[in-house]
Amino acid sequence: MDKMNMLSIVTMISLFISFFLAFFLLTVKTNNKISNRLFAAFLIITAIDICEPLLSSISDIPSNLGMLRYTIAFLQIPVFYLYVLSVSYSDFKLTPKYLIHLLPFLIVNVILLPRFYSVDTASKIDFITNRQNMIELQINHILFHLQIIVYFTAVFLQLKKTKNLYLENYAGTNINSYKWLFQFTIVLTILYSIALLKNIFKFSDYPNASEWIKIGILVLQLFIVCWYLYKALNHPDLFRNVDSKLKLVSTIISEEKNDEPEIPDENKNNEDIVKLKKFMTEEKPFLDPSLTIQDIAKEMNVPVRDLSVLINHQLGQHFYDFVNIYRIEYAKEILKDPTKNKVTILEILYEAGFNSKSSFNTAFKKHTGNTPTEYRKLLKYNSL
Repeated sequence: MDKMNMLSIVTMISLFISFFLAFFLLTVKTNNKISNRLFAAFLIITAIDICEPLLSSISDIPSNLGMLRYTIAFLQIPVFYLYVLSVSYSDFKLTPKYLIHLLPFLIVNVILLPRFYSVDTASKIDFITNRQNMIELQINHILFHLQIIVYFTAVFLQLKKTKNLYLENYAGTNINSYKWLFQFTIVLTILYSIALLKNIFKFSDYPNASEWIKIGILVLQLFIVCWYLYKALNHPDLFRNVDSKLKLVSTIISEEKNDEPEIPDENKNNEDIVKLKKFMTEEKPFLDPSLTIQDIAKEMNVPVRDLSVLINHQLGQHFYDFVNIYRIEYAKEILKDPTKNKVTILEILYEAGFNSKSSFNTAFKKHTGNTPTEYRKLLKYNSL
């Protein structure tokens, strides 16, 4: 089996999985329609971008359609950015203002119009043959790399904000959305970094190195697409969101400072903290795995803004960590109960309000210095 046949097979498998997953995302019944459609669009655009080995095996003659397929890569990262926004915010909507993200794609095609799209086949062949000297392609590569830097910087800044919003307002499954987006972004960052290296060699004296890196990218794409499929089918609970109207506590504090300054009432703050802790101890809202700060504010009949400042600023804890402390203490009581020594760690974590073993182990070790299993063994040892 020669190299081209192998690449064609790898590409066909990647295309099949990509289109299958895109079909699943477009047809599955869910409340996350916009994010699913954007992810499906990202998969389809990526599939079109990587199908070059198949098209090359059919025809090597350059065409307008072939060049359009090449430039469609400029839509990948903008669609990915919009997908990150749609997963981050529950109230995200596609509005006309987002059409600005089409600008890089339109610019590169306008640049190619005079010397490629509007000329005959012979001129197209000459253009591709001398591509290393063509200023249009060099400009396109520069724009693509600038696009990568700008968009990924924006994505990482958005993820930082999203993580803080999750930690300050949620104590359940919502943090998994951030983890998924962060993993997704890291994987794409690695992939595009490799693509950047490929393009550097493409316009150097070592074009063969570019071809080998290109092969590596196609094989890596197959594994990445399989990972997408695994995530989508095995973790349907990932796609939770926060309200874009939520503000970080640092923003709230800053706004309050700009308004009429108020003298802090320490007695009032202490009373509110005591009231909050009493509510957490007696009502045990932390047992709800999808608990939000809005839920507690509603039950206590206090403004969400005030409660957020009280926990995230006055107590100096993220809401996520604040709730997990009570969950861990509840889990510790179960572990200490000799009548429940046959209850499994998995049963305990669900009973305490956690929804995954990893988050339970991480939180437990953070607050006790031991994993749940180690803590149980320590209790048995001390009782001897």
